[in-house]
Amino acid sequence: MAVIDLEFPSYNQRDAIKAWLYTPLDAPPRGVVQVVHGLMEHSRRYLHLILKLNDAGFAVFADDHAGHGLTGTINSTLGDYGDKGHMTAIEDEHSLRQIAAEKYPDIPYIMFGHSWGSMIARAYAAHHGEGMSALIICGTCAELPALDPMADELEKLIAEGKGSESDIWTVTKTFGSMNDRIESPATPTDWISKDAGIVLDYLSDPYNNLRIPPTFQSTYDLCTLVKEITGEQWAEKVPKNLPIYNIAGDEDPVGYYGEGVYRVSNWLISTGHKDVSTKLYPGHRHEIHQDRDIRDEVASSVIDFINRALG
Repeated sequence: MAVIDLEFPSYNQRDAIKAWLYTPLDAPPRGVVQVVHGLMEHSRRYLHLILKLNDAGFAVFADDHAGHGLTGTINSTLGDYGDKGHMTAIEDEHSLRQIAAEKYPDIPYIMFGHSWGSMIARAYAAHHGEGMSALIICGTCAELPALDPMADELEKLIAEGKGSESDIWTVTKTFGSMNDRIESPATPTDWISKDAGIVLDYLSDPYNNLRIPPTFQSTYDLCTLVKEITGEQWAEKVPKNLPIYNIAGDEDPVGYYGEGVYRVSNWLISTGHKDVSTKLYPGHRHEIHQDRDIRDEVASSVIDFINRALG
């Protein structure tokens, strides 16, 4: 595996986005998979899945979103995604896709998105879905009810010129209920995994911007993104012939313990999508691609789905 550093200008007209290409040992690759990471983390947390995809013959592209990871660090913008709205993340992923297409023209293109990354991927498929060969959404949501009462308050703060400011209450309100079904949680982020090592690794990772709350503008952008991908009105915009694999843990509060995961699949099915697969992993929470007891199984199921989608 070779790792190639990439950089491109963000849609927010401010940041230089840091990205990477991971190449398989056997060249040329038989497809490109673009990995889209979640909120307040970074793309190197997906190395296990990336290496499995490499072993299966796929080139993998991944970036650290604006305000995240190495991108946020080198631009001194951790927690601040810019002021161009939620389209920043979507259009930055499109820029990376164009880089991938220039490097590897005329081979299949697949996107994998986890958590916030799954929301970005869903919006991406609605805006730029033509030509995609498959979409995998992991740890997604139907709705995030905690965001609804925040949106109006955030909009007022932005109108007052405070969009670049931040406060921990936005994080507390967004994620404060995630541990509600966990008896005696040891940390505020136990909801991501039952594997205490995974939780500790997440909390200790210096490239996870956990101690810097997103700006009011950035949190508002999350609100508007979720609104865009809610309901059949979103599903109607996704190409009907796009194979979609929707996976999660059945104890993941983001997907409302499976209920929200199936709602997303049902929006797609009810609007005429013929190739929608849904899988819940019993007893697992948010980061099924990380959990050491099933991560090989998860990676294999993703690769099996891609192989089937590619025929």
